Amino acid sequence: MDFIPIISTLRRHRTAATLIVLEIAFTCAIVCNAVFLIRERVNRMDRASGITEDEIVRIQLTGIGQKSDPGVITRQDLAALRGLGGVKSAAVTNMIPFGGSSWNSSISPIPDDPSPPINVGTYMGSHDLIETLGVKLSAGRDFTPGEYLDFAATGSNIHVPSVLITKGIAERLFPGQSALGKPLYVWGKQPSTIVGIIDVLARPNDWQGAEGRTYALVMPLDIDFTTGGNYLIRCDPARKVEVLAAAEAALKQVDPNRLIINRQTFGEVRRDFFKQDRAMAWLLAGVSIALLIITALGVIGLASFWVQQRTRQIGVRRALGATRGDILRYFQTENFILATAGIVLGMALAYGINLWLMGKYQIERLPVEVLPIGAGVLWFLGQIAVLGPALRAAAIPPAIATRSV
Repeated sequence: MDFIPIISTLRRHRTAATLIVLEIAFTCAIVCNAVFLIRERVNRMDRASGITEDEIVRIQLTGIGQKSDPGVITRQDLAALRGLGGVKSAAVTNMIPFGGSSWNSSISPIPDDPSPPINVGTYMGSHDLIETLGVKLSAGRDFTPGEYLDFAATGSNIHVPSVLITKGIAERLFPGQSALGKPLYVWGKQPSTIVGIIDVLARPNDWQGAEGRTYALVMPLDIDFTTGGNYLIRCDPARKVEVLAAAEAALKQVDPNRLIINRQTFGEVRRDFFKQDRAMAWLLAGVSIALLIITALGVIGLASFWVQQRTRQIGVRRALGATRGDILRYFQTENFILATAGIVLGMALAYGINLWLMGKYQIERLPVEVLPIGAGVLWFLGQIAVLGPALRAAAIPPAIATRSV
């Protein structure tokens, strides 16, 4: 098809053509960034916790008043929980993945390291914590019973002889090497020895950004229920609801003077943690769909207006031998040219918006592969939107040329 008549026609309708190009450009820019942000949110919501989520339930509680010996009560709690039907193991811990509240420590591979320390999430818990979490060790071993220390009895000058770290920390501190047996300075001037590498163990929150999400360590510090107040129970997935109800009753029987703050399956913990991300993803999707609908209506309106204005011209072309297919291709090609101009401008705007978001909200750079997605959607949408007016134009009979004179 000869593009010169189309370009000439668009020049005569410069204002309308410019408006539709700008509308497509802004839609392209916003939709590309929205698709990118939605993908980021979905990836964030889908990231691995490293634990056996489908088998774990959590009870969070707090005491009322001073307890004479919270350590004794905690041991009674764990014994009662482990005796419930369907329970595989139970442990008390200071925090849980995606739990929000986090204990954090600064670590370094050398003493008095002048470089900025690495901040990590610090897990502590009873002897069955690793088994209850179900995390996988890619190297090394779990703690032995003799390595556990009583957190409440150690005081402020605590020295932990051994630690487990995640693969993310190992790769950061010891690239290309085995981290097993290496010293790690966590608390105080004496090093701890790395005895095991955990494949994945998520932190309770997103502090330190995407890279810091993989930084977690476990210390063999035996705590009581007053430190974090989280009981984790690993059980038969089909009996999670039953186990939660029985566990609450068992804990109240051990000591009724406590408040149950949360009673959740781990799926509910994950759902609550990512609630805002899910809402943001739906909001961005809604805005994108609304913009695409508005843009499609704009294309339909402009094409319908031009068909009405060019009725006589179309009739003349039909009288001179143009087929219905020629008229249809004319309008679709015209719309394709406008859409292409808008998409090219929109891609530049998309990168501009992304640069602003990077500086303002510290998001990542817009991936190049997102742009073809936005372009393809708008090209397809434009051709579908113009199809109705183009078919009406193609249906104009040649005789309309003589009746319009």
